[in-house]
Amino acid sequence: MEFWKLFVTALMPVLKVLFLTAVGTILALDRFGILKKDARMHLNTMVFFVFIPALALSNLAEAITFKSLVMLWFMPLNILLTFIIGSALGWLLIKITRAPRHLHGLVLGCCSAGNLGNMPLIIVPAVCKERSRPFGDKDACNRNGLAYASLSMANSKANDVDDSPMNLVSLPETGQENTSTCPVGPLVSAENVSQANDFASGLEIEIARPDGVAKSLQVTKQAKVRKLLKKSAEKINLKALLTPATIGSIIGLIIGAIPQLQKILVGENAPLHVIEDSISMLGDAAIPAMTLLVGANLLNGLKGSSMQFPIIIGIIIVRYLALPAFGVGILKGAIHIGLIHHDPLYKFLLLLQYALPPAVSISTITQLFGAGVGECSVVMLATYVCASASLTLWSTFFMWLVL
Repeated sequence: MEFWKLFVTALMPVLKVLFLTAVGTILALDRFGILKKDARMHLNTMVFFVFIPALALSNLAEAITFKSLVMLWFMPLNILLTFIIGSALGWLLIKITRAPRHLHGLVLGCCSAGNLGNMPLIIVPAVCKERSRPFGDKDACNRNGLAYASLSMANSKANDVDDSPMNLVSLPETGQENTSTCPVGPLVSAENVSQANDFASGLEIEIARPDGVAKSLQVTKQAKVRKLLKKSAEKINLKALLTPATIGSIIGLIIGAIPQLQKILVGENAPLHVIEDSISMLGDAAIPAMTLLVGANLLNGLKGSSMQFPIIIGIIIVRYLALPAFGVGILKGAIHIGLIHHDPLYKFLLLLQYALPPAVSISTITQLFGAGVGECSVVMLATYVCASASLTLWSTFFMWLVL
């Protein structure tokens, strides 16, 4: 396909994103006051708990089968690689620019976490609808593309989970030690000392007493180990790990992987297709709602901040030059080894994951903790403005590469 046709095909989805983002920004202006802070909070809650899970569930249930699920195993690894490489480049950027300590987490987050949520969900279906049909049949492309993007979104949500959000945005430096983020205390607590003494005493008694008593003590130690494992399991935050998007994706994968369930729920002839249709209608609201929120949140960046210009330029270089280049190399290597099946749409999405702007959730976390809000808004504004050109050019190149 000619390069110019590919360029136009890649440009249309980006223009759609820009249009919806601009509408979100306008709605957040004081003159209109529709997407004020409270409205954005409520809309974000609806997106997080209702729209995104419904979108992931309906898309995966319709397009994913057990066979295709096995073939898509490389996608979680690919997303993990984007985080690892982005974090390494972000650390290098911090060293080069000597970024202030309280911005280290922000820089790392913007370099490592891409917008794997709504961006692929907008770009991939829009590319499928173009007249040039770069990826074949419109309906099949749209169905498979939404499934790939939904699986990508589920993986990104799982990777974004962190029980210590302060790792992303550190509190500004003051003249005093910050005991909340860097706790100072005894290396060994009194409880640990007591447990160690009890264990040592048990060993001494075991040596001194007959075999029968030693076996009894061994059982007691096993009970202590089980108790310790139980306490450790209770500390795991399952609520954080099982986000609504992840739960919706799991249910969708189960329905898709079990043919009997898919026949009952999915398709016009399915007895319970009304359930899947209703969930699909809810999911359709996710894409415009998320994009409007992106535009509304970017409004804060227009107010400016004291963010250092070299840091902004560095983040743009990492996200739009270095990471996509790494992505091309990784995909070429994976194809050469035989790790990826030959689906141009799937390859395109894998490459696209390296060229996306920073995740919107970074802005949400900074607002939640009140640290680096102004700096984050400026970074988001700059990166999303540059994304209009960068995404178009990289998408054109990616399509030329995989077709």
